[in-house]
This record gives sequence, structure tokens and C-alpha cells, in this order.
Amino acid sequence: MDEHMQAIILGVVERAPQWVRHDLEAKDAGVRARAEETLAAMITNALKAETPPAAQSTATMQD
Repeated sequence: MDEHMQAIILGVVERAPQWVRHDLEAKDAGVRARAEETLAAMITNALKAETPPAAQSTATMQD
């Protein structure tokens, strides 16, 4: 992982809503899973926003 990608992910984590932070520590597996999925979606969206459209279509073709 390069430094730019790491900075994007760190920025998302820093801006995560308080309920996500709180729910990541929950004992209830369902609550924790919801928070994890939300955070993963936020990171995915931030990374997609930083990726040029041509690179996104190439990545999709390779998957």
C-alpha cells in the first residue's frame, strides 16, 4: 500500500461518525458487523473518488 492510499484511508477513519467508532467496540456481533461494513464502504468510496475513471474500468476488467 502506498503512502497516498494510506493517507486516504486514515482520513476516512478520522472522519468516521461517532456511532461507527462506538459500534466497532460493541460486544454484539451484528452491531459490530454493521459498523465494519459501513467503514469499509466509506473507505471504498474514498478510494474510488481518488482513482481516475480509466483506472477504475481497467481494475473492473481484471476482477
